[in-house]
Amino acid sequence: QVQLVESGGGLVQPGGSLRLSCAASGISFSMYTMGWYRQAPGKQRELVATISSGGDTNYASSVKGRSTISRDNAKNTMYLQMDSLKPEDTAVYYCYARSDLHAYWGQGTQVTVSS
Repeated sequence: QVQLVESGGGLVQPGGSLRLSCAASGISFSMYTMGWYRQAPGKQRELVATISSGGDTNYASSVKGRSTISRDNAKNTMYLQMDSLKPEDTAVYYCYARSDLHAYWGQGTQVTVSS
């Protein structure tokens, strides 16, 4: 069975940092485009960042310059390093995996940025 398990979320103060992880199993990880989405209360789910199987990255304008997406194919794990966090970053963050044929979602990890 396919599993995407997020971790690393929590409560941080504005200006703080957090590193999210997504551990994948049941897929050929290196062949998948991976990404992070987030959903804030009362808002639609939005793309945060993606990383292709070849390592090409894309970021939402709201996080560009403050976030770094990466992957370790040997560990079947994707990461999102978030710095200079803002209250607007508060959301449930979801791991996403996509191949040409399939797409999967994790269950999410809560990130709360508050003083």
